[in-house]
Amino acid sequence: IVEDLLAVVVLVLLPSIAPILEGGADAANASQAAIVGIAIALGKAAVFAILMIVAGARLVPWLMLVVAREGSRELFSLAVLAIALGVAFVSSSVFGVSFALGAFLAGAVVGESDMSHQAAADALPLRGAFAVLFFVSAGMLLDPAYLIANPLPVAAVVALIVVAKWLTKVLIVGAAGYPPRVALTVAAGLAQIGEFSFIIGTLGRSLGLLPDAGYQLIVAGALISIGLNPVLFAV
Repeated sequence: IVEDLLAVVVLVLLPSIAPILEGGADAANASQAAIVGIAIALGKAAVFAILMIVAGARLVPWLMLVVAREGSRELFSLAVLAIALGVAFVSSSVFGVSFALGAFLAGAVVGESDMSHQAAADALPLRGAFAVLFFVSAGMLLDPAYLIANPLPVAAVVALIVVAKWLTKVLIVGAAGYPPRVALTVAAGLAQIGEFSFIIGTLGRSLGLLPDAGYQLIVAGALISIGLNPVLFAV
């Protein structure tokens, strides 16, 4: 959850700090513009979050209750889906906040409703379908020819992901006072990267910060680390 929340922060700030990361002769002006952009992006995100917490937390549960009184499970499922996608779309088009952050806050608001358990139960089939679509689309992003032509860079990225994440998790959980077995189990379970890496990579590529080869390394590193994860967890 912490990783996903930090990824959302990156999605909010990355377009604003892109001029600094690109550098160049006009780096000073770019830095000033980026600072202003960061302030505006954070301000929009804060306004959207406040609106969702104050207004959304009252409107969404009331709307779900009204729909639930109709007695149609299909209509209720459609309403939950429409609320989630609608809030995510408004967050992106009106407030300039990432689609992912809007969906996250929509889920948080739906969770405050008395009908949240029914909404979660109805969303389970959708979660399974989207999980399948995620892995299919991730597989379509991978270029096997690049994997064969660049085995050393791919191996280096996989080692960086697995070893670095494993080590940081061991240190963090150990520092929190848990026994070594718990630290090793948590570290093994989280020694991978997932869907937000694709989202951030896509945004970086659209901003001109990430070349296509770098994106292929992210995709390959994610898929291989996911494949290795069950083995590490069993060990």
